[in-house]
Amino acid sequence: MIEQLKERVNADAGLVRRGRFLSTNFLLEVGSTQWLINIVEGQVSSVTRGPFVMPSWSFALRAPQQEWARFWQADPQPGSHDLMALIKRRVLKAEGNLQIFMANLRYFKESLAKLRVGVAA
Repeated sequence: MIEQLKERVNADAGLVRRGRFLSTNFLLEVGSTQWLINIVEGQVSSVTRGPFVMPSWSFALRAPQQEWARFWQADPQPGSHDLMALIKRRVLKAEGNLQIFMANLRYFKESLAKLRVGVAA
């Protein structure tokens, strides 16, 4: 499912425009599975599944698989509907250079919400 992130984000011209000043690598950890996501000027250029020996990333978002499954439901429950709600509930850990994450929070929220069940590209 995470493999679809590139296609779904890049198909949304408004989202790509919102991230046009964003170029970064970040790590998305779903349970024990790691994904390196490379963004160049708002477009997802690659999504690579780990394991990695020494991954290079600016920040990481880590949560148990069941929490991501709740977030990616078609209509998630309160507390599982938003990245900041997951952080507030202490089930999502954000680490690294959080300035990049926070400065582009809406971009990351909308990008990861593209993986929700039933969300079209």
